[in-house]
Amino acid sequence: MRQPPERPPAPLDGPAVDVSDAHDLLTGYLEWYREALMRKLAGLSDEQLRAPVGPLGWSPLGLVQHLGWVERRWLRWGFAAEDVLAYPPGGDTAEWTVPADTPTAEVMAAYRAEVAAASACASGAAMDDRARLGGRFTAPDQAPSLGRILFHLLQEYARHVGHLDIARELIDGETGE
Repeated sequence: MRQPPERPPAPLDGPAVDVSDAHDLLTGYLEWYREALMRKLAGLSDEQLRAPVGPLGWSPLGLVQHLGWVERRWLRWGFAAEDVLAYPPGGDTAEWTVPADTPTAEVMAAYRAEVAAASACASGAAMDDRARLGGRFTAPDQAPSLGRILFHLLQEYARHVGHLDIARELIDGETGE
């Protein structure tokens, strides 16, 4: 006979257990990972947020800045075909490096603005809606569905939030959830 666990299992992360709609699942998990990013940054000093982490070569704040660009590229420029700057001048180095004279609050506000804009792009669309042409995608056979884009963003966040777990452990010994 199976023995009950000594303690109740932890609640599931992400959307509620009764959510089964694919759009709600993907956007719910994406929101959960966005919040996980913020939880994992909590308690770091400004200096810790800005300092590149040993062997990783990027700072936690640089990761936030990168994810803001990712949100912009995939939903605003990609799905909605908005006429926005998709990559910072200076390429990957500029995307991951926060200039010393850029306040932390400015980077965080820019990230939150990109999340809000990206969420607005996805909120009224169906999972099988295709990306508009003219931004990231120039031909119909290149244009993915919103579901494909949301899935890509979800795996991007899952990977980077895991990276942040490692960075946080190297910075101050905190471990992830």
